[in-house]
Amino acid sequence: MITDNEINLLAAYMVDTHGRKALAYADTAVEELEEIGEKLRADAWRTLRRVVEDMVEGRVSREGHILH
Repeated sequence: MITDNEINLLAAYMVDTHGRKALAYADTAVEELEEIGEKLRADAWRTLRRVVEDMVEGRVSREGHILH
């Protein structure tokens, strides 16, 4: 099982590498995984997407800390 810290690290990497496009990449992964019946993997990408979105919008730091 992937940890919260690992999700944060992966999200930060995606944001640093792709910026806002990381959201579209995560959406595509969710759609494609759902199409082939990979519900658990799609859910993992949904979780990752939420963290990416929080980072892009400035609600969460790269370390996963909530920003005010």
